[in-house]
Formats: sequence, C-alpha cells, structure tokens
Amino acid sequence: FQVVNCQTREKGLFKFAKMAKYFGPDRIFTFLNTVKEAGGIKASLDKLYRMDSLRPGKLVGTDKYGNKYYENPMYFYGRNRWVEYAPYYGLEYDGSQVPAEWFGWLHYKTDLTPDKDPSRPKYKWMMDHTENLSGTPGQFMPYSTTRPKIEAWVPPKRQ
Repeated sequence: FQVVNCQTREKGLFKFAKMAKYFGPDRIFTFLNTVKEAGGIKASLDKLYRMDSLRPGKLVGTDKYGNKYYENPMYFYGRNRWVEYAPYYGLEYDGSQVPAEWFGWLHYKTDLTPDKDPSRPKYKWMMDHTENLSGTPGQFMPYSTTRPKIEAWVPPKRQ
C-alpha cells in the first residue's frame, strides 16, 4: 500500500506546465530550425559569439566586402533588416563598414537591393567605399594636434 501526496504531485505538474511555456514543442522546433538555418551548431555558436544573436532570415544579398544582408518580415519594422559583417572584421565591426548602396536598403530608403535597382548611378569617377578609421592607427590627425617631438625638462621637486 503506497500513499501519494497529492499536493506535491500538483506542484510538480504546475512546474512542468510553467516550463512548457518556455520549452514547448513550438519553441524547441523554432530553435532547432534557427540553428539549422545558421549552418549547424558550430556556425550558430560562432554567430552568437560575433553578433550576440541568432536571427533567422532570408539572405537578400552580399556586397563586395563579404557582408551579408538579411531580411525577415516576422520582426518589427526597423528590426527586420540586418547585416552580418564579414568574418574578416572579427569583433571589430561598425556601421561605417556598410557601403552606401546597401545603407539605403538597410535604412528603408528603398525596398530594392543594389543588384535589383537599375536606377543606381555607376560612374567611373565614383570612389570605392572606405570605412571610418577613427580610433585606429589610420585615423586622420590634423597638424595642430600632433604631439610635440621635444618635451620641456621639468626639474624634480625637492623633498
């Protein structure tokens, strides 16, 4: 003869139901689908490390620098287009590494990607895109802000 405590059993079922909200079949399926879309477990972990998020989306295009552009209409407007920077940049990526052609698409100035928009000007005299080099050894330094080459001697203080 075995006695079962009903209160303990109900608490256990309640905890299971509460956890099912976070780990239900739909959530697990969505997570596995996102990992599959990212290229597997290793690629997902790499993407999480570099970008801090795993976002499923349709690859819309790639620029000549290796940046990949994605779109997912299930996200809110303003968050449904994003760029994944080329692995070349590592963790040192910033917004100035997006060329002007893709900047307009990312910021909803146009719905046409650069490869599908025939009205974009392409002239020989147009310069190639360069990123902002602030904070790097290649940053611009005006003449007036250069460090002096000779420092004045300051005598030591007496003790």
